[in-house]
Amino acid sequence: MANIENQKFIALDISRKNYLSWILDVKLHLSTKKLRHTIDEENAASNEERATALIFLRHHIDDGLKYEYLTVKNPLELWQNLNDRFEHLKAIVLPKALND
Repeated sequence: MANIENQKFIALDISRKNYLSWILDVKLHLSTKKLRHTIDEENAASNEERATALIFLRHHIDDGLKYEYLTVKNPLELWQNLNDRFEHLKAIVLPKALND
């Protein structure tokens, strides 16, 4: 229960149901922490910034995803892996939302 209380927003569900809202929340929160650049290509983030961003990302993903990406030590790599896994949802969800 304490883990839920420490989260800034709902963790990314392994079922992918909340991916689109999750990416928006992550980008906004990383921006407020001045860490948004850590998930951008060819960034010049320090090791401390990368570690802080990685902790933040891992804290906001489902436990099954944490285990699956346990060896990833770079927030950009984790971000890209999750994007590769769930990106196709934009093509499914957004057109449907536009038609509603």
